[in-house]
Amino acid sequence: IELLVVMAILALLVSIAVPRYFGALEKSKETALRQTLVTTRDAIDKFYGDTGKYPDDLNALVSNRYLRGLPFDPITDSDKTWTIVPPADPDKGGVYDIHSGAEGQGRDGTLFRQW
Repeated sequence: IELLVVMAILALLVSIAVPRYFGALEKSKETALRQTLVTTRDAIDKFYGDTGKYPDDLNALVSNRYLRGLPFDPITDSDKTWTIVPPADPDKGGVYDIHSGAEGQGRDGTLFRQW
C-alpha cells in the first residue's frame, strides 16, 4: 500500500511538471526565433548602410562577416526554411527582409510566417 501511495504522488507531480516543461520549451523557441530575426535584420540593414545595396542572399552576410553563420530557425530546426523578402527595386539586391518558414502560430496568435 505504501508503494502505491508513493507511485500516486510521483504520478501527480509528473502530471503537473510535464505540461509546464513543454510550455517553457515552446516559449524559449519563440524567444530564440525573435532574437534571430532581430539580429539578422540588423545585419541586413548594416550591409545596406555599408554597400548601398541589399545582400544577394544570406550567404553574403556570412562571407562579408556581418554574421558568423547562417541564421538558424529554432521552430523548423533548419537554416534553409527562411522566407526571403526581396526589395521593391530588384537592382538593390536580393534580401530586404526575412521571415520564418515555420507552419503554425506563436503563443500570441500571430503566424510564424508574419514575424
